[in-house]
Amino acid sequence: MGERRIAWAGRGMPVVTAIGERFARERPLEGLRIAACLHVTAETAVLMGALKAGGAEIALAASNPLSTQDDVAEALRTYGIAVHARAGVDRATYYRHIHQALDLAPDLVLDDGCDLVNILHTERTDLLDGVSGGCEETTTGIIRLRQMAAEGALRFPVVAVNDTRTKRMFDNRYGTGQSTLDGIMRATNIMLAGRTVVVAGFGYCGRGVAERAKGLGARVIVTEIDPVKALDASLQGYEVRQMESAAQVGDLFITVTGNRDVIRAEHLTLMKDGAILANAGHFDVEIDVRALDELAVSLNQAVRPNTDEYVLADGRRLLLLAEGRLVNLTAAEGHPAAVMDMSFSAQALAVAWLATERLNLAPGVYDVPENIDVEVARLKLAATGIEIDQLTADQEDYLHSWRTGS
Repeated sequence: MGERRIAWAGRGMPVVTAIGERFARERPLEGLRIAACLHVTAETAVLMGALKAGGAEIALAASNPLSTQDDVAEALRTYGIAVHARAGVDRATYYRHIHQALDLAPDLVLDDGCDLVNILHTERTDLLDGVSGGCEETTTGIIRLRQMAAEGALRFPVVAVNDTRTKRMFDNRYGTGQSTLDGIMRATNIMLAGRTVVVAGFGYCGRGVAERAKGLGARVIVTEIDPVKALDASLQGYEVRQMESAAQVGDLFITVTGNRDVIRAEHLTLMKDGAILANAGHFDVEIDVRALDELAVSLNQAVRPNTDEYVLADGRRLLLLAEGRLVNLTAAEGHPAAVMDMSFSAQALAVAWLATERLNLAPGVYDVPENIDVEVARLKLAATGIEIDQLTADQEDYLHSWRTGS
């Protein structure tokens, strides 16, 4: 089953597949050890295959204990990749798996949320001198890494794969938008048309969620702390409110902020009977689940798969999806393969770039080189049969001249 799932994902990832074929010829990662902490899914397996084809020895741990596809993990082991992950493990086992991946003594690391890098800098400092670079896949992780760099704590260069134009557009906006609603509908089987959906956060991911919910006929309310993003949401036609106000009218709440306690006890006490709570941020801290536990007088677990019902003292019922973890990867399958094709293409090419440049880079957070971002978009267009115009010589001259006026 795992092999079939990986093969199906590979059919939707022609760019990563092509990069893997190139890596097999050029072997840019020959002799390098890579420890990765990523969602163990079929799409990740395609990326792992490309890196292994490039000559890398790989150890993989999960970046979320509920997103692991066990059949994929087993298939990867048969391909010669050390996988330390199992679906549904407790927190202690989750971190033990990350330690096991780090036992490889890596030269390079790949992270999704900064947990692996955090452990390297706090508990496995003995390995730091051997690590010469890394990549970070998600917004939450980059926030943590930039803080580490600002405090002078980060010990090696890390490429912010999440911050490419292609990933923000394709993965964060379209991928998160579609897969989040996919997870919610699988868990609840609700119809969104006519419902009031509250989207907390209007970054690239929140924008995608809001667009998809609106397209399905929902009334969308946005909450924000950033005045520029709030203005953007308003100008796009969304109603913008504070969470205290939105809590009283929302049917479905989706957090997409990268911060903690976005929905707190004071909001939970205002919600209507049957309100649904879902998180699409990386960590399970955006909805204060502990406060929900304390408010509830009883808990009906798994009233539907990935749906727990909390009954409050006044009889109101609040439904929490996926235990407050990433709903798109817990209740569904994450982003479609076509989305991850672009994200993991940038990841693979960034790893190859690091293999060459890592010894010339000071510790810090680096953008993906622009030529890699452009190459990913070019390869994706070619794979989908889309052709675009090219600048003429006169147009090139015009864009690079300041002497030509009106």
